[in-house]
Amino acid sequence: RAVAVVGTRRATPYGLRVAGMIAGQLAAAGVTVVSGLALGIDAAAHRAALDAGGRTIAVLGCGPDIEYPPANRALQADIGRRGAVVTEYPPGTPPEAGNFPARNRIVSGLSLACVVVEAGEQSGALITARMALDQGRDVFAVPGSIYSSASVGTNSLLVDGAAPARSADDVLAALALG
Repeated sequence: RAVAVVGTRRATPYGLRVAGMIAGQLAAAGVTVVSGLALGIDAAAHRAALDAGGRTIAVLGCGPDIEYPPANRALQADIGRRGAVVTEYPPGTPPEAGNFPARNRIVSGLSLACVVVEAGEQSGALITARMALDQGRDVFAVPGSIYSSASVGTNSLLVDGAAPARSADDVLAALALG
């Protein structure tokens, strides 16, 4: 019973608020929140799951001994104590650009569904959504402003058939977890 909550590193206040709300509600319902420990939406989702007393899994795009991004050092330590930090990379592997699409494959693979909160046109979160679809997972997208570049990707996912996620209730109902 796990759901990925992912999105842009350059999150808006709206995106951070929605990611926290959805992840917190999922965690309170006993669903494990999975994300990639990136700045922005990922970090907000992990923090909200912990704050709700729930479980979260952070999937790294580097070795387990690397604290990346450095700004999330304390969050990574909290997840390690109260959740799980996982990676397919051996110790010492630096966070290179090519590692992150592979990380996204694991994020979606560990999850029943993927919720994309905010994503620009070229966001890595869209890679996670595509991988989720390839893995037979449900994809949800949070509707965003048509004027926000942070919502171009999520709004496109909705046009392409992703289910809207207005709260965790939409996800829980669709997955019959609520």
